[in-house]
Amino acid sequence: MNQNPEPIIFEKNFILYVESGADQAAARSIADELKIEVMPKASTASFPDCYLQMDAEGLSLVEGAHTLRGDFARFLPRLIPNNLNHELLVRAARVKGAQGPLIAVDATAGLGEDAFLLAAAGFQVRLYERNPVIASLLQDALRRGMENPALEPILCRMHFQRGDSIEELPRLDLAPDIVILDPMFPERKKSGLIRKKFQMLHQLESPCSEEKELLEAALSCHPGRIVIKRPLKGPCLAGRKPSYSLKGRAIRYDCIVPPQASAKKGNTVGPDS
Repeated sequence: MNQNPEPIIFEKNFILYVESGADQAAARSIADELKIEVMPKASTASFPDCYLQMDAEGLSLVEGAHTLRGDFARFLPRLIPNNLNHELLVRAARVKGAQGPLIAVDATAGLGEDAFLLAAAGFQVRLYERNPVIASLLQDALRRGMENPALEPILCRMHFQRGDSIEELPRLDLAPDIVILDPMFPERKKSGLIRKKFQMLHQLESPCSEEKELLEAALSCHPGRIVIKRPLKGPCLAGRKPSYSLKGRAIRYDCIVPPQASAKKGNTVGPDS
């Protein structure tokens, strides 16, 4: 998600409500990390408008009748080889003729959905997420996913770190093949659950206000390519014209090949189709 100087979440007095069938140790660890109050849900008569909940299915953000939870299992149908190879993100990140495992950095991980697709495609992925509540939702989804034999080999390629990628990318001890940027952009008109998901995420973070700093941080770690998710008709991130773009129905991926990487095999200007 986007990088903001002051995460919005701490403007609210969040509470973690825990049900009896939940993983109690995981709940305590989350509460300690977030420095928030824990309460048994069964003993509560009324609830705030928005709160965290830990039940047998894991950690979720609850607002009224709506629940937001990280869930990698729902992506399994998208991993059929022909489907995965046609994912727009996978196409944007693919490096032609690459030998050995590629390294991707998801600098704005959110709930880890993009990183999961890349890991399924064989990338080793480092994930960074600054917002503490979103980070907890992601970390809990990873914990639960490791218990699923169908997910475990993929999640083993995902290496998560809480932190601000603007600060962390310049400190990387390697030059990644790909850096993925998905800064939250202003809410678009959507329907049903998709729109509600974005509304709930917007309660935690506002649209990216540090576009230039985020892009400069991505360039500072000398990647082979930077892949940026944008609205289909939205402006380029920080006004930087991409080397090329891949367009879908509602979004596009702007791909920047830094000058120092443009001569390397697999990073020629243009999509690898």
